[in-house]
Amino acid sequence: MNAYEAKELRVLIAGGAGFVGTNLARRLLEQGVSVDCVDNFSTGRRANVDDLARYPNFRFLKLDVADAGSCNRLLRRRYSHVYNLACPTGVPNIALLGEEMLMASSLGSLNLLKVARRSKASYLFASTAEAYGDPEVFPQPETYVGKVDPVGPRSPYEEGKRFGEALTRFWGRKHSVDVRIVRIFNTYGPGMSPDDQRVIPQMLSRLIAHKPVPIYGDGAQTRTFLHIDDLVDGLLTVMEKGVNAEVYNIGGATQITIRALFELVKTATGLAGNAVFEKHFIADHRGRWPDTSKIKALGWQQKVSLADGIRQSHQDILASIQACHDKMNGTSVRPAPLAAHRKSAAADHHQPQLAFP
Repeated sequence: MNAYEAKELRVLIAGGAGFVGTNLARRLLEQGVSVDCVDNFSTGRRANVDDLARYPNFRFLKLDVADAGSCNRLLRRRYSHVYNLACPTGVPNIALLGEEMLMASSLGSLNLLKVARRSKASYLFASTAEAYGDPEVFPQPETYVGKVDPVGPRSPYEEGKRFGEALTRFWGRKHSVDVRIVRIFNTYGPGMSPDDQRVIPQMLSRLIAHKPVPIYGDGAQTRTFLHIDDLVDGLLTVMEKGVNAEVYNIGGATQITIRALFELVKTATGLAGNAVFEKHFIADHRGRWPDTSKIKALGWQQKVSLADGIRQSHQDILASIQACHDKMNGTSVRPAPLAAHRKSAAADHHQPQLAFP
């Protein structure tokens, strides 16, 4: 993307204060693209917004995408691309924020599709590997309909996302909106909160704190893991090269058990500690493994190894913990940038815009 093309783009990222949204926004901002982020901080972090506010081409608006009145404010602007990443995350949050997950993926998706139609923007809906439920086919291709329980304990997240996929494709056809759907598998990397209950940040935070790491069940369940930089590459690839109304898996290529992941985290970081095996607090899935041949055909590939990514995440969480400690003790008024390992294109600090002009 050249500088002229970047200046012609204005991107809306819903869920822009979250882990994925922050990293996507930063990548676009560093390319000179104008980015508007919206979030209600259900699981997103205000510190992420403070970090992005260093860029002059960044604007932020606090709102709930499920509220149509609030989203009407977005109709005043024109966007070239809309990324719908808005949904509370984390399996432990299903019991706490299940209704919010359902509303964000249904009403929120409808409101954002209206924004995309108004702007004639390309629209991407971020779905999830959870759309496959507890799969019986490995790896899972996009054509696999999954094994799901529509009223099970995980259904607020699973069914919300499945509805969002259906609405996205329907609207694409009925209203001629240029839409894409991505199913995101386990992702990790810089910008995750030390309090995040997803498996890699939880392992790192508890080992750093010299606390035992919970492993649910027997730890034989498998997952694949993708570094956030590779996920952002995938999102941009699908938005640029993906086919209208198509679905694309984005995830890691190699299965690993949770027990083996725990050992890799310790080996990669030099941290020491023990695991405690506990009964899972919610119905668990035995495995996930994406078939990524479809996105690879667009030119995408996984680049960051799991060991390297874990080491980078370790350093980022250490920096976040130190920043919080300094702030509590009055020795720091502003944490270091969340992705200091990346070269920043912004030299000056700018306050976030809390409302659109």
